[in-house]
Formats: sequence, structure tokens, C-alpha cells
Amino acid sequence: MACLLAATGLLLGACATPVFKDVGTLAPILPSDVQQSAGRHVGSEVIWGGRIIGVANREQSTEVEVIGYALDRDQQPMPDAPTVGRFIIILPGFVEPFDYPAGRHLSVHGRVSGARPGQVEEHAYLYPLLMASEVNVWPWGFMFDKKPRINVGVGVIIR
Repeated sequence: MACLLAATGLLLGACATPVFKDVGTLAPILPSDVQQSAGRHVGSEVIWGGRIIGVANREQSTEVEVIGYALDRDQQPMPDAPTVGRFIIILPGFVEPFDYPAGRHLSVHGRVSGARPGQVEEHAYLYPLLMASEVNVWPWGFMFDKKPRINVGVGVIIR
């Protein structure tokens, strides 16, 4: 019995879990969807992720520019996947830029608050705006720390 409990604990400990657990109904939209019709998605609750491009502290808030990537089932960005568009995270008050360095990856839970025109080099770009509820900045190299998922069961495979 002790061996069974130890094995169960080991298996459960090896499983990763989503970083944002108690979220409401999430809209299956991407930053590129908001670019196409921003007004339609205002107020939608989403979880997005990507790589930090830069941080700008404004008078009342901080804006974090992100290049978006699809998320895996643990809500971690998949940097090897194609990008899904850039977006801006809006955080209340001052945020230390050192805590959001360019090149780090993050996942964010929040609500779409519209879109704003901007520039990417010489190209006009419409940035989706996301009012953040929760942000998780992933450690450098997080994608190499994935633990294998192990499934245990009894059954028959028919091919």
C-alpha cells in the first residue's frame, strides 16, 4: 500500500498544471482576431502568451508589448510555433522594467479592452489591448524544463 501511495504521489508531482486555475469562461480568440474586429471582442476574457518586446511606463499605467504565441495545455507560450500577432498588456501603476525584460516569455490572464494603432518599424499596426488580471513571467529556458506526461491505465489498443 505504501508503494502504491508513493508511486501515485510521484506521478501526480510530475504532471504540470495550468498557471491560471480559477478563470471564468475564456473566449477562444487570438490577438489577430481582435485586430480584425476589435469592438466585437471588447470585454472578452482571454489567456494569451508570448515574448516580451518592451516595457513603457506611462503616467497611470505600464504597457508591455508582446509578440504572441499559441499556448500549450499548461498555458505556456510555444515559441517554436508561428506567431499569433502582437498585443499590449496594460498593468496598473508603475512596473519595474527589470521584472519584464525583453526576450522573456509570459502568460497573461485578462480582458480585451480594444485596440490602438501603432507602428512596427515602418509598418502601421493595430495593437490589441489587454487589461491584465494576472501575469506570469516564465524563467529563462522554461521550455526545456518540461516534464514528460505519464499516463497509466489498463486497456486494449485495436489498430
